[in-house]
Amino acid sequence: MQNRSVPTDTVLPHIVYENVADALAWLRRTFRFIEHYRYGAPGGPVQGAQMHLGDAWIMLTSARASSASPARLGRQTQSLTVFLEDVDAHFDWVKSAGARIVEELHETEYGERQYGVEDLEGHRWLFSQHVRDVSPDEWGAKLAGR
Repeated sequence: MQNRSVPTDTVLPHIVYENVADALAWLRRTFRFIEHYRYGAPGGPVQGAQMHLGDAWIMLTSARASSASPARLGRQTQSLTVFLEDVDAHFDWVKSAGARIVEELHETEYGERQYGVEDLEGHRWLFSQHVRDVSPDEWGAKLAGR
């Protein structure tokens, strides 16, 4: 289903983790992401990786002096939204895996069924499914140029 209020074009976010290997395992087990590749010096820690969940792709990168995860900073740094075919089943899986749910599953005024969750290092995620096609002006948004 398409929804005129929420486009789903591909963006590849780079997400900073203090421990990429732990993040890979957690995201795979808890959110069901699939690992595409990982990299780092032979015998050394994992420095980065690429994963996907359906058509949603992410890069994981190691924290450096110029970047840190929410776990190190003690505050949220961004929020990511991933669109799914069956958000209800995903929610049930993630909740049973023990993830910290920060926003219960609900339907928004702009036609999304979604929930919010925090990962092992404090990154905020929204998992969402288009359930109604709603024009932005129907819920009070003003389209640019109008």
